[in-house]
Amino acid sequence: MPVGHNHLHAAESQPSASAIATRKRATLLLSAILVPLGVVTLIAMVLLWPSGDRSSLSVANPYATAEGVSFDRGTVREVGEGDCPSSQTTVDAGGTAMTCTIAYTQPTLGGDIIPVEVTPELAKTNAVQAGDEIRYLNLANVMQGAAPYVFVDFVRSVPIMALAVAYAVVVIAVARWRGLRAMIGLVGALVILAQFILPGLVEGKPPLLLGLVGSVVIMYGVLYFAHGFSARTSTALLGTVFGLGVTAALAAWATDAAHLTGVGDENAYTLVNASDELSISSIILCGLIISGLGVLNDVTITQSSSVWELYELAPNTSARRLFASAMRIGRDHIASTVYTIAFAYAGAALPVLILVSLYDRALIDTLTSGELAEEVVRTLVGSIGLVLAIPLTTLLAVLVVKAVGPRAMGGRHDDGTSGGVTPAALATAEAHALAPGERLVALGERRARRAAEPEA
Repeated sequence: MPVGHNHLHAAESQPSASAIATRKRATLLLSAILVPLGVVTLIAMVLLWPSGDRSSLSVANPYATAEGVSFDRGTVREVGEGDCPSSQTTVDAGGTAMTCTIAYTQPTLGGDIIPVEVTPELAKTNAVQAGDEIRYLNLANVMQGAAPYVFVDFVRSVPIMALAVAYAVVVIAVARWRGLRAMIGLVGALVILAQFILPGLVEGKPPLLLGLVGSVVIMYGVLYFAHGFSARTSTALLGTVFGLGVTAALAAWATDAAHLTGVGDENAYTLVNASDELSISSIILCGLIISGLGVLNDVTITQSSSVWELYELAPNTSARRLFASAMRIGRDHIASTVYTIAFAYAGAALPVLILVSLYDRALIDTLTSGELAEEVVRTLVGSIGLVLAIPLTTLLAVLVVKAVGPRAMGGRHDDGTSGGVTPAALATAEAHALAPGERLVALGERRARRAAEPEA
């Protein structure tokens, strides 16, 4: 029996010529699919690349100011109620001054403390407090008599930068180099979004192709840069591309069938009036494709990695059993991910949800109304795409890992230990494969072998 074990160990540590040939064929097959797909995607990206010409746009900049008017910064020293400086003209004409909330602010550039009027909506929340850094509209050079200073916004640079640094530190501390590569990949993805997808939509490029091509390019870069070039990453990429295709097809149908026009949004009105080439439906369609990228990438790389880890733990597991085990993980992931998508969109649209909940309308009318229809469709389209991507990615991973073999076989583990099937992995595999009575016999034989190994 020990002889058989040693023979098995040696055979698995040194793959046969036929096993090596099978692995090469599997790698070539993955390359034969992904390389042409990548080339076609890059060609499409070049053909769709926006010209950058924005001469046809006419968007009023809300931060543009007239001559003599400026946006300044300052620190709030005190907040109180008083006569609105802007109503001084009314007082001079014999009227009564209005009362409002005033933030007495020290300008960043120096000078005397000035009274900054706080808008009534913001005053109700008591959000402005002493010590806050704010931006305000300075009308001192254009107003006659009293010169009101109007609150515009908070300066949030410090807390947001602090959160960004904390995020980077936590990701790098836990995920190390892979986490750093993932963050760099995220920056690259944002560049593609800002330089390719958004300008393309402005110029009226086909939204379906624009969203699909941009998303595939992002996934190629993010997956390979963060996880490295390997069979498991390629498998996850294939599953991701399949999920993107399903999402794009469903998004194209749903945008038209559900009449997602986006005309209920104030920003949509601004865009419609900005250019004749802009289509809000096109923007919504592209947004439906992009919105599911992160979750889709998450489930596919997780399923691919799960198959590899399961196979490394028990290399003798059959393909059918390996698929079934990985799908049990996938089903749990499906349930949690669907919740993730739904609650993420619900959190983003919380003010709208509160508002529509106050209306006296039937539930079905509320969910299908113009205020919520886009979010509902986005949730359903993204969920269908990722759910279908899980079994396909799992099947591809099982087929590839059976052909390529686990990464530890004939090589080295991530922790630097030597390759081959470890005794612990073999024991686990045997425990899964043997009947209860046979497990006891195998356990005794393994203990006898371990006792004999020092003498050898």
